[in-house]
Amino acid sequence: MKLRTKYILFVTILHLLTLGLTFFIFNEKRVYFIASEVFIIISLVIAIRLYGQLIRPIKMLLQGIEALKDRDFNVKFLPTGKHEVDQLINVYNQMIDQLRTERTQQEEQHFFLEKLIYTSPTGIIIMDHDEQVQQINPKALQILGMDEKELIGNNIKELQHPLFEQAKVLKAGETITVKLSGITTYKLQKSHFIDRGFQRDFIMIEELTAEILAAEKNTYGKVIRMMAHEVNNTVGPVNSIIQSTLKSDELWQNQIDNQLNNALQVAFDRNQNLNHFMRNFADLVKLPEANKKQIDLNELLDSIAHLMRVKAQDSNIKLVYQSPSQPFYIIADVQQMEQALINIVKNAIESIGNNGVVEFKLDTKKRQLMILDNGKGISIEESLQLFTPFYSTKKDGQGIGLTLVREIMLNHGYGFSLKTIAVRQTAFTISF
Repeated sequence: MKLRTKYILFVTILHLLTLGLTFFIFNEKRVYFIASEVFIIISLVIAIRLYGQLIRPIKMLLQGIEALKDRDFNVKFLPTGKHEVDQLINVYNQMIDQLRTERTQQEEQHFFLEKLIYTSPTGIIIMDHDEQVQQINPKALQILGMDEKELIGNNIKELQHPLFEQAKVLKAGETITVKLSGITTYKLQKSHFIDRGFQRDFIMIEELTAEILAAEKNTYGKVIRMMAHEVNNTVGPVNSIIQSTLKSDELWQNQIDNQLNNALQVAFDRNQNLNHFMRNFADLVKLPEANKKQIDLNELLDSIAHLMRVKAQDSNIKLVYQSPSQPFYIIADVQQMEQALINIVKNAIESIGNNGVVEFKLDTKKRQLMILDNGKGISIEESLQLFTPFYSTKKDGQGIGLTLVREIMLNHGYGFSLKTIAVRQTAFTISF
């Protein structure tokens, strides 16, 4: 039973009871009876007025409660002139003002955070309490190469992607560095926040490729320059002495089998090879900025195919390239691109060994070139080390070829990758 009903019932019973008692008590004394009746009527009027004054604040409170239920913080009440009611109205109005201010601040902060997440250069994946992807920003979608519909609502442990494979083992507060495709490096960091009393995780994906490559190049550049300096300072004078010695006929007059002369010549040749070896490394460090011009890639590929065909035929390897009828123009340094393509084809031929095919596939719509070979392929362990300076899968390799290709592609701003895409099918892909 409502309080209002209880009050009305109580007042009604009380006055009826009083009216009955006065009838029995003052039945014979009409003056007292009439006086008592007037008193009861006045009491009833006062009770009704008090009821109105008491119920009005309650009605206002109920209106305020309904407004709060509807999250409408714009409903405020005017003072009534009654002290107790005005105190209640004042407290309510202050509460509404505070709630409205806090909601405005929260909405502004929420909008700011949403904007910050959306425009962040770091990939951000936010999960719900059950580790299902709830929100993902454009940078994360770009890094993952996936559509938002493939991710939202799915448990992160069930999603198939190399980065997710690493993210599964991460705990809140941990960081891990992941290297993909031999060159692209990412930092994964898992953290959490409290939402309505529950812990929710989020993952940040930051690409470190540019920073790592810059630091890497700076490091091996210093090493190579130091090595080249020391080698040149040593080999130059030694070769000069050896040449002078070889040209002095008087020293060899009494020599019968030219054994010492031949040994010196071998030492001179080895020094020359060492000089050539160091020049290769120095060229890698001193690679100039690309002198970019418009060139027809078809003509360049025809030239590379003719140049490398002899080397391929020596190993019974077929070079396949069907040149499109229309020219395909790119903006590039022709000399650097030629050097990069020669190194790629050379690596493909050496990967096959004997009896195989190296094929050029040019997709003009996607502006993409694929150089395919049917060699032994690249293992997972090898793929993580590709394009790393001084790393080579060949026994006598120097680890310069792919590093030079990497620097040339970065010089041009082209996307590139090297991976085995099927059994005995490896592709070097360049996106112009």
